[in-house]
Parts: sequence; C-alpha cells; structure tokens
Amino acid sequence: MRGISTCTSSHRLRQQKSAPTISAATFCTALFIALLPGQPLAAGVIEETQKQNTDWTAIIMFTIFVGASLWITKWAAKRTRSAADFYTAGGGITGFQNGLAIAGDFMSAASFLGISAAVMATGFDGLIYAIGFQVGWPLITFMLAERLRNLGRFTFADVVAYRLQQVPVRIFAASGTLVVVLFYLIAQMVGAGQLIKLLFGLDYHYAVVIVGLLMMAYVLFGGMTATTWVQIIKACLLLGGASFMAFMVMAQYGFSPEKLFTAAVGIKKSTSIMGPGGFVKDPVSAISLGIALMFGTAGLPHILMRFFTVPDAREARKSVLWATTWIGYFYILTFIIGFGAIVFVSTNPEFLDANGVLRGGGNMAAVHLANAIGGNIFLGFMSAVAFATILAVVAGLTLSGASAVAHDLYASALKKGKASSSEELKISKLTTVALGIIAMFLGIVFEKQNVAFMVSLAFAIAASANFPALILSVLWKGCTTRGAVAGGFAGLLAALVMTMLSDAVWVATLGNPPGSAPFPYSSPAIFSMPLAFLCIWVVSICDQSPQAQKEREAFADQKIRSETGLGAFKPTAH
Repeated sequence: MRGISTCTSSHRLRQQKSAPTISAATFCTALFIALLPGQPLAAGVIEETQKQNTDWTAIIMFTIFVGASLWITKWAAKRTRSAADFYTAGGGITGFQNGLAIAGDFMSAASFLGISAAVMATGFDGLIYAIGFQVGWPLITFMLAERLRNLGRFTFADVVAYRLQQVPVRIFAASGTLVVVLFYLIAQMVGAGQLIKLLFGLDYHYAVVIVGLLMMAYVLFGGMTATTWVQIIKACLLLGGASFMAFMVMAQYGFSPEKLFTAAVGIKKSTSIMGPGGFVKDPVSAISLGIALMFGTAGLPHILMRFFTVPDAREARKSVLWATTWIGYFYILTFIIGFGAIVFVSTNPEFLDANGVLRGGGNMAAVHLANAIGGNIFLGFMSAVAFATILAVVAGLTLSGASAVAHDLYASALKKGKASSSEELKISKLTTVALGIIAMFLGIVFEKQNVAFMVSLAFAIAASANFPALILSVLWKGCTTRGAVAGGFAGLLAALVMTMLSDAVWVATLGNPPGSAPFPYSSPAIFSMPLAFLCIWVVSICDQSPQAQKEREAFADQKIRSETGLGAFKPTAH
C-alpha cells in the first residue's frame, strides 16, 4: 500500500500546479460516452465537455504515434499496387500478426474505460460486456473462420454470394455493411474529436477534420497493410499499458487475487460485488444485450474482412486463436483494474469531488488509477493509447465500407464482375475519400447528440442482418437468394426501428418524456435476430423457383471448397 500512497501523495503536489491531468481525464469521459455500446447516457454530458489547458505529455506521445503510423503508411503505399493489396494486404499477413490486428481492431477505449468502471461500480456484474464480447470468438473459430477464408476473397458478401445470385445478395450485404460502418464511424468521430479538442485546445470542428484526414491518409495510401500495422501497434500499446496497471495493483497484495477481493469487499462493505446483480435493468434486456454482443461480433464487416488477409484457412484459424487469447487476457486485466480502482481510487479524496463522486464522471476509474500508479507521464501515455485505439478502429471501418462499395456494388453488382483491378482500386479510393468527408460532416453534426446508441445499433444490426444471412448461406443447403435477402433486410429494419423506439433514442436523443419509449428494452437483438432467421427459413422453404433449385444443388460444391480450401484464392506474391 505504501508504494501507491507515496505515488499519489507526490502526484497531488504536481496536480495542484497544473491542469493537464484534468484535461486528459475529461477527454476520456467524453470518449467513453461516445463509444460504449448500449448505454442510455444523457446527451448533455458530451455537450458539457470544454477545452482544457494543453497536456504536453499526451501531445508528445500522440505526435510520436502519428509520426510512426504515417511512416508505416508511406512504407505500405509502395506495396499497395492492386485491389487485393488494398483490401487484404495481398493475403500475406501471418496468423499471429492478424490475431494481434484483430485484437487491436476489437479492443476499444470503451472496453478499457467502460468495463473497468462497471467493475468498480458493481463488481463481478460489470463483466457482462466482457463476457458478451469474448464468447463470440469461439463461434467464429469453429464455424466461420476457415469457411470465410476458403470461400471469400475481399468481403463477407463473397461468402454469402458464393452459390447465390450476385446482384441482390451484394446489394443487401453492402447495405448492411454501410449501415454498420456509418453508425460506428459517427460514434468514433465524436469521441476522437473530443480527444483532439481537449489535448490541443482546438475547436471541435477542427479536431474532427484532423481525425478524418489522418483516417483517410492511412487507408487511401496504405490500404490494409497500413491499417493492419496501425492496429498491431495499438494492440501492443494498450496491452502493455493495461498490463502495467494490473501488475502494479496486484503487487500491492503480493499477487494474491483473494487479498485484493477481500480488500474491495471491505471497502464496499458488502459481498454483493462478488456475485451477479442488477447491472442490466431486466432479464430480457440482459439476454438481448448478450445476443447482440456475441453474434454481432460474428457479423461485424471490418472484423470478418480480416480473415481474407491471411494466406490460407490454417492461418485464419490461428488468427482467431491469437485474437481470442489477447482479447481474453485484456478483459482479465480490466477486471483487475476495476477492483484496483475500488481499493486505490474510491478511497482517495484526490480523485473525488465534494459529493464523493469520481472527478470527471463514473467512467474515470481506469484513468484515475493510471494517475495514481504512474503520474502525469503514464496518464499522458494512456491518453495517446486511447487515440491510437480510435484511429485503428476508424481505419478498419473505412476500409470495409470502401470494399463494400467498390467490390460488392461497383465491381460485382454494377459491372457483373468485369471491372479491372485498377478500376476497382480507383473506386475504392474515391469511396474512402467520400466516407471520410461524410464521417467528418456527421461527426460535426452529432457533436452535442447522444451517440452511445449507435455502436449498440451497429452490433444489433450485425447480429440481426449480417450474421443470419452469412451462417445460413454457409451451413444450410436450403438457403436461397430470396430467403437470404428478405431475412437480412427484415433483421436490419427491425433492429433499426426498435432502436429508434427505445429509451436511448426516443427519450435521450429525441427528448420525449421518460418512460414514453414504445420499445421498453435496451437492445432489439432478442427480437430482430430470430425474426431474420425465421424470414430466411420461411422464404427459402417457399421458394421453389428453378433458380432456387440450382442454388440448393450448388451447396455440395460449396461445402467441399469451404472445408478443404480447394479452389480458394491464393495470396498475392510480392
């Protein structure tokens, strides 16, 4: 205990002399609000975020990361000569590298701040998000990873459309992809804009433009190669920072989890933090949230796209193994950090306001803990890591959106597969610019809006539209084009409408009276995903057209290729 106490006592003197610590802390609050899926947060919280004094420690580390990532982009640009290089890095990423990149794409600042804060507030029950995210990966490992790599080339639509009609399937897949990407991007841009505003003291509008330009530079010039290495670096930084925090916490208790938990129970004066409780308001919302997180992971286009960056199915499986390892390790760290915050943050007046509430809001647990164990230098490092997190995610999102437009809509649906690689690459880059401009515009428009529901909606749509069409087209012989498209669109629209009628939008965003939301649950997945599966099944069963018979007959060939890799696309040689 003495080590932490000495550190926090000495840091208290530094904190009285300067404001940078508060600016970084306030940024992280805004970041969490913008990014955590499924939380019904008030719109005014983001609106209250103000420019603070410049945090030079965070700026220096931020500049180092941006400089390094731009150098990587320059290096990657020399290796990006074709559409295959742009979309999938030529299929030359190893399983270990891809596993780290997937982890970097998936471990968000919201996970780091939000889960640790939830654990601090509710103990064991705060792990519901971590468990929901984590349990989706075994599903991908055993049911999708190998089949995705063997059947697809650039996007998950390649897999769905393997034996189905190209045009309608790709229009649906591109629609689902773009909706997910759009909502995800808005949330990320708002959070990133708040970060730059607070670190540099810039106006929010300029901050959003800076983030948008960096995002476009990574994708436009470096493609998947640059995006992959940005994600790998970000994963290493986040894992390193979180590991250091967890190590310092456990060191104070002789690396005994039992002693840490005992101390936390003593502070909370209740053993309820060691068991499940009422973190989610009702059982239906809890199950629905779990469904969205679990199956949404297996339907996120920017995650699925990563399985085409490896040379073969073996490396695809290895990717998921490593990704699951790193992500699982990360969530264990957040659990330790959450309990560490109970012990070292909730009992320290330095981190509490006059009312005994955490300074900067309840989601500041991990940030204050970083402050306690590492002072301003480590706090600045974690702020830079949070920005790296956002850049890694938006780059992957932009790339998946560009591939949906250029490969699925332009090359496959419009040009019927006759577009050249150079034409497709040109459309991809034009789409990247367009998505960047749209993201900047919407990030500015939604500056003072509650955007927390958008990531929740992205997961719900991925689970309700993309996942049912993908899994049934691969595993069920009877799935037809009409069924996949009808069910996919039904799930997409149902998730969209139910979310708009929930508290997160109906009350928090549209300003209607509390309790007036027509849809009473926090997540629509428990209704919208079964609806999608039911529509696919009913429409496919009723479809007895000659085209449907051909699609059913083609299932045998698809199964052979999906399980053996015979005829799968080979990586590009450099």
